[in-house]
Amino acid sequence: MSRIDPIPVTIITAPSQMAGLDPDAALIRLPANSGHGHADGAVCVACAAQVDVRALLYNLLEEQRRGLRPAFKRVVVDACAVDPQQVVAALTGKLPAQALRDHTVARMFYLVG
Repeated sequence: MSRIDPIPVTIITAPSQMAGLDPDAALIRLPANSGHGHADGAVCVACAAQVDVRALLYNLLEEQRRGLRPAFKRVVVDACAVDPQQVVAALTGKLPAQALRDHTVARMFYLVG
């Protein structure tokens, strides 16, 4: 069985940090409130699904595995519109794993910086 190197993840927290992405990078944008009628910060299952960085990273792996997206060697997460501490907590094991995908993400990705 071959060893797979973990993929680095960089979090961008200000638009000025966004630079041109190289071809081997995948970009995930975490949107703010979706605008479907609730106040910012309100608990909303639909909005939570859009900003679940572990689920989004897992989806990247699956899309690549199935040939639906080009291969990537690193990931940039645009967290300008959300609380970046939640993203950091999700990627550093501070949030409990909710599904098998979370364990896969913990093995396959690591936070840079």
